[in-house]
Amino acid sequence: MRWENLTDSGEHSRADATLFDADAVTTRTFDTPEFRGITFHEVRARSIINRVPAVSRMSFQWTVNPYRGCSHACVYCFARKTHSYLDLDTGLGFDSQIVVKTNAPDLLRRQLGSRRWQGEHIAMGTNVDCYQRAEGRYGLMPGIIGALSDHANPFSILTKGTLILRDLDLLTRASEVTDVGISVSVGFTDPALWHTVEPGTPAPERRLEVVRTLGEHGIPCGVLMAPVIPFLSDQPARLRETVRAIAASGATSVTPLVLHLRPGAREWFMAWLAREHPYLVRRYERLYADGSYAPKWYQRRITRQVHELAEEYGIGPTRAGMPRRIRQPEPEQPELPEPTQLSLI
Repeated sequence: MRWENLTDSGEHSRADATLFDADAVTTRTFDTPEFRGITFHEVRARSIINRVPAVSRMSFQWTVNPYRGCSHACVYCFARKTHSYLDLDTGLGFDSQIVVKTNAPDLLRRQLGSRRWQGEHIAMGTNVDCYQRAEGRYGLMPGIIGALSDHANPFSILTKGTLILRDLDLLTRASEVTDVGISVSVGFTDPALWHTVEPGTPAPERRLEVVRTLGEHGIPCGVLMAPVIPFLSDQPARLRETVRAIAASGATSVTPLVLHLRPGAREWFMAWLAREHPYLVRRYERLYADGSYAPKWYQRRITRQVHELAEEYGIGPTRAGMPRRIRQPEPEQPELPEPTQLSLI
């Protein structure tokens, strides 16, 4: 495994710094049902706030990723390529070899306190899910949210994990001092497709229950409808079914995102497609002949259909990655309000 000389490759703010020391890696396995077959590589990271490459299509500039690799095992995950930087397999290795940055909360707190840091928005869950199964063992997110809250630093979280509900109180407290945005990823509701495409994730209905629960606790939550998978989840009836379920969950917005197949993810996805849906291989080769993204005309068609359905069901679009305001609860009885910091996103 190549731990030495591992540079950020555009993911971090210092291009000449290794991400962690080779002699600081501890490898563990746990013989429990939820972690069977998964290996954890515990490391002490040198940096935790990552700059998003300028060429990225993302609407944010900074991220925090306490984990590398993801037990969600989504066959389409674009982050698979990052495992090759460690000489790890981007297929099964990405699903089962999880790098854990055990010092992430303390390191983040130190970096947020630096005079060089300008308090910009930090996005989480945009590379791999910070609420994947490993979080249940290592519990890094409470410390991360606490550090961001203590420094009143705006942040957002995108997740497929139900474990985020564990941190409801922390998220509510953070919203009192800074801008906090939560989005849940639900690309489709078809159970058969979910079982084969996202085998390590909570079921779509459980994720939508997260959206509902957050809303009931005064935390508005948007849904990133991603990915819309060509020829498998893009039929009008399936789009309608998904948007209807998202609306019923009380989501504040729905934002569609068509499947993109970057190098690393493309090979793994196409191998899966050849096994599960071989009749679609040639259609995918034509649709993605020009690169990682589906043609603009196809993306526009899906976006239009989803937005029309969203309007029909009473929810609206928002831009992917944008934080949503968390409203403050109303007092139970009339009382003189105390001075508070307004939250505008």
